[in-house]
Amino acid sequence: MSNQTTVTQFFLLAFSDLLELQILHFVVFLSIYVATLLGNFLLILAVAQNPKLHSPMYFFLVNLSLSDICYISVTIPKSMAISLTSNTLISFSGCAIQVLSVAFCATAELTFLSVMAYDRYVAICHPLQYTMIMNWNACFQMAAAAWSASIINSGVQTANTFRLCFCGSTVAQFFCDVPLLLMLSCTDTTANIWCMVGFALTLGSFCFTLILFSYVFIFSTVLKIQSAQARYKTFSTCTPHLTIFSLFISTIVFSYFRPKSLSSPLVNQLADVLYAVLPPLMNPIIYSLRNKDIQVAMQKLSKKVFGSYWMFR
Repeated sequence: MSNQTTVTQFFLLAFSDLLELQILHFVVFLSIYVATLLGNFLLILAVAQNPKLHSPMYFFLVNLSLSDICYISVTIPKSMAISLTSNTLISFSGCAIQVLSVAFCATAELTFLSVMAYDRYVAICHPLQYTMIMNWNACFQMAAAAWSASIINSGVQTANTFRLCFCGSTVAQFFCDVPLLLMLSCTDTTANIWCMVGFALTLGSFCFTLILFSYVFIFSTVLKIQSAQARYKTFSTCTPHLTIFSLFISTIVFSYFRPKSLSSPLVNQLADVLYAVLPPLMNPIIYSLRNKDIQVAMQKLSKKVFGSYWMFR
């Protein structure tokens, strides 16, 4: 216990000490950040501007985009600031806010993907009852439950993590995250680990079960459709969601559950970037490429925006 000190600040990982690479990192991350914000805000505006898209499926997609905007805004700007200033310091409260926000957004991502899977199940397996089951009251309740689960999970994880005493202050990542902070603790982290695993298993099991059974019934229903064209058209409404879910899960698995043989400073940095950057960046792109209604809405919005721009020039 004599080696314990009161940690009031942490030091995050810088991508490089070379000025040229710092500038390159800043430019790349700035491009990714702007593209992510632009893509998600355009998607939200496209849904808001098009009455045809005022349906439960796109309501949940807007919530997912809001989560993505929050997700990437928590990690990327601080990393860009480190590249500009070479100052890797983050305050104790700043680190706690990052942990809270990352856990909140990751939980929201998973819960909304689960709700979206259920929405597709109802739309395909019970089309005649869809408007009755997925009424706006039910949609608001589902969204409230998803955000509430995110608040509870992130609050518990953050409170449990920052009640610990820390012996180290160097976080081997470009943002604060619970597993790495537990490694810096002087005190026994068994209770924290069990709490983290318990919450993750409870919430994860519920979400994975909901998604799994939704798609089992969806596949079963689609296979009963006689026309190959109708089967393709029906299942195509699910492919953007399945792609996004697969991307999100694969980045989590690669970041947290990859074998030790694949662990190295370079691989660890790559895993952190994929986990924090790829889902928020790719979600609006995937929906824009794979969903015709979004494509049409985006085109109309672009014509409206750029048409107004040229009109006032």
